[in-house]
Amino acid sequence: MTDPAVAAGSAPKHPYAGAVIALATLHGKAEALAPAFAAIGARLVTAEGVDTDTLGTFSGEIERQLPPLDTAIAKARLGMAATGLPLGLATEGSFGPDPMIGFLPLHREIAVLVDDTRGLVIAESLDSHQVRHGGCPLKVWDALDQTRLDHFGFPDHALIVRSEPFAAGGTIHKGLRERAALDAAIEACRRTSPGGQVWVETDMRAHMNPTRMQRIALLAERLVARAGTGCPQCRAPGFGRTGVQPGLPCADCGAPTAATLSEVASCRACGFHDVRARADGLTEADPAQCDLCNP
Repeated sequence: MTDPAVAAGSAPKHPYAGAVIALATLHGKAEALAPAFAAIGARLVTAEGVDTDTLGTFSGEIERQLPPLDTAIAKARLGMAATGLPLGLATEGSFGPDPMIGFLPLHREIAVLVDDTRGLVIAESLDSHQVRHGGCPLKVWDALDQTRLDHFGFPDHALIVRSEPFAAGGTIHKGLRERAALDAAIEACRRTSPGGQVWVETDMRAHMNPTRMQRIALLAERLVARAGTGCPQCRAPGFGRTGVQPGLPCADCGAPTAATLSEVASCRACGFHDVRARADGLTEADPAQCDLCNP
């Protein structure tokens, strides 16, 4: 029988409309994530007493042991265990040099919706160069000038100061958003640093980094859209891009390059997959990406 809403021309109901979802976060991510889920009538419940830092910290005191996707899934499951809910949400961010443009820092955020009612993990990711991320050493005679502070986005973006090298017994100060506290932290770390050097870096925790929080909000919208996309074969939610195929032809010589030619969309439930043209419609690669034209 045809669904009356569909027959009347209305959009089908989102599969997670009305859902209650556990969120594991220490860093206020509900502020960025909740609106996208509220738009479909879903509600996030922040799990109390869950220490997601046990899975790794950006500042290095606890090394992340799992890949980012697995870490996000582990976080979601911590929230599910704490709340007793069968649905869990979490994100995990990574930062480092862009593999294609080495001098630019790349931020990759992964969000997962773990659904034990359907036996699914729906994942979405977002890459960005727009998040404030960086660090610099300060030698004994160095001071942080306004140019460097502006580069870091201080004081809107908090800073971390630690003794260099940072090892057992080293000093670290996080969440610095006032100049007096920043200067005091630098001096405290110099006193415990063997050579008097310190390291200053952006605090990448979501609640301390507004540009990262903005990207998490955008990622939440993408995750909700993906969760609302059914598989063409089995109708399970979460159908979407899972990989790419290289080979985009060079605009000058026509040779295949390492640039993406097509995208692969898959279903985690039944394994159905579909190869599609690039979403941006690009049909030729810049010759700078061609090994023949730019060896």
